[in-house]
Amino acid sequence: MRRSLAVMFVFLVLTLLTFAQNEPPVFRAEATSAFVWEEDSPSDAMSSSTRDPVTGYAIHKLKHGGIEVSSRAGFERIGSGEAGEFLSFTTTIINNTETDLSVRQGRASADGHAALPLSVGRTKKGLGKKNGQQVWELAKMHCFSNGFLANEEFFPAQPLSRVFPVAPKKALTISFVARDPRYSSVLCSVEGCYPKGTMRFSVTVNTTDFVFVWPGRSMVNCGR
Repeated sequence: MRRSLAVMFVFLVLTLLTFAQNEPPVFRAEATSAFVWEEDSPSDAMSSSTRDPVTGYAIHKLKHGGIEVSSRAGFERIGSGEAGEFLSFTTTIINNTETDLSVRQGRASADGHAALPLSVGRTKKGLGKKNGQQVWELAKMHCFSNGFLANEEFFPAQPLSRVFPVAPKKALTISFVARDPRYSSVLCSVEGCYPKGTMRFSVTVNTTDFVFVWPGRSMVNCGR
């Protein structure tokens, strides 16, 4: 009986080794934790909402371990006669720790549909016809031209291509622009026009996702 069990054990080990040699290695880089705005957290993350003293618009905040992340959200109709909406988010990361932070783009979604980042720029001049067609100009986006959202830094269209550092006792503000992936995304009534459903946007600070939840009715209409 012992001999049979030993033979079976050796066979199992050899089988696993053979499978491991034949299969390509898989590497995964995932956040080890996530803090979601206004959801209970076992790690004592604090969520809050405040109003901009000048505009009165909402600002969502998440704090944990000396790191404060805040978010603003707006939307607007795509110009030049095209159908659809832009979803825009600005995030500020304040580093109150004694060590450097690394900030990476997280994810954005509209009612569970992934919203991919767009390439944006201050101007298309010098980009050439082919590259210029892939860039959206900030001057034509109301959320940025009217000063509601910051235009200092932007997450790129290739999210893995850049890491933003934040030194101790410093802050960084980054914006994100996406096209609403849904075919029909805005609902209008006597109270105004707003995106349907709920938007989610996150940034990854070191290995933690800071996730902000924005019901469509709480987003700012930057211009239609």
